[in-house]
Amino acid sequence: MASTSAEAAAPATSSSPAAGDAAKPPVAIVCIGMAGSGKTTFMQRINAYLHQKKDPPYVMNLDPAVTHSPFQSNIDIRDSVNYKKVMEEYKLGPNGGIMTSLNLFSTKVDQVMNILEKRAAPDPENPAKKPINRILVDTPGQIEVFVWSASGTILLESLASSFPTVIAYIIDTPRSSSTSTFMSNMLYACSILYKMKLPMILVFNKADAKDPSFAKEWMNDYEAFQEALTEDENSNAFGGGEGEGGGGSGYMSGLINSMSLMLEEFYSHLSIVGVSSLYGTGIDEFFAAVDEKAEEFKKDYQPELDRRRTEREENKKKQREKELAKMMKDMNLGNPSATSAFADIKADDDEEELKVLSSDEDDEIDMDEDDKEGLQARYEAAMQNDSTTTADASFAKYLHTQQR
Repeated sequence: MASTSAEAAAPATSSSPAAGDAAKPPVAIVCIGMAGSGKTTFMQRINAYLHQKKDPPYVMNLDPAVTHSPFQSNIDIRDSVNYKKVMEEYKLGPNGGIMTSLNLFSTKVDQVMNILEKRAAPDPENPAKKPINRILVDTPGQIEVFVWSASGTILLESLASSFPTVIAYIIDTPRSSSTSTFMSNMLYACSILYKMKLPMILVFNKADAKDPSFAKEWMNDYEAFQEALTEDENSNAFGGGEGEGGGGSGYMSGLINSMSLMLEEFYSHLSIVGVSSLYGTGIDEFFAAVDEKAEEFKKDYQPELDRRRTEREENKKKQREKELAKMMKDMNLGNPSATSAFADIKADDDEEELKVLSSDEDDEIDMDEDDKEGLQARYEAAMQNDSTTTADASFAKYLHTQQR
């Protein structure tokens, strides 16, 4: 669980890293939340907070449908994709337009990652220019469009492959005051956590309108949640009249009760903070939780990402070898007569032409040794050199090609 506000006050200063931390990679904070949860206002608040700390973040907007943004973005999907034209050309509705826009943008993920990696490193030509320490990512309010789409996976995996990445799940606190809505939010957060496989912070927003202490108590104290559930059931909060025959209220309370038991383990992996985006309260505590989750990412998540990256590289190597074998077969190098014909042609050449064919004037061409294996070795070396300079240049590009 997250620290209290008093405890978080001391480490909050770490949100502006000292000069000794300049070599550390920036932490990517991906803000996800349902429409109306105050996600955009929260983004504006943490952006302003970091600017106030003289540690400006690098901001990405991935919502192609937003008409007005209260903060400036360094990378904006709207600069690359015209959401309205996408809807017109592909004859799509609003959600389909957002998803298609994200898919189109994800084809440029290589360029995005190159920009971020360049800004995260010191600039030799301008030493006074500080590398970025935070990357803020705003996502569409249609949460399922980003979380469950292939493009969302590509973008998040690309970020996580280069930087410690933390999910900030924004929750509308006043609307979560009932046990049924609270449980719905927890189930959604649980699905995001296990889909994205990244550390998560639950941000109970609008703390000025409703104190989120009740949510922390429900997550820490099973009995307290049971009391609230019984109270909602007695007050007919689930609808349908009184008693077991009143439209299923008994079913609802039993289902919510079972889910609360199931989610106890899930709660233990979360940090919880209460924030008021309007007044700025709780922001120190939020960044303390971000630092904590960044360390958790390096300890618990990075080894798994490295393992998956190594596995992908091995699969890529096997694919290259398969393509090489196919190429050699297409060239009929498995046919001994092809090698003999090649030898006969060289044997008929005069000495000067042989010198041109040879890679070194002092070397003699020995046709007995320059056989199929030698030729294949040269092709392998050429393909290996090419792969190290192009195919392996970008892990993000590999992710993109795998999603096709």
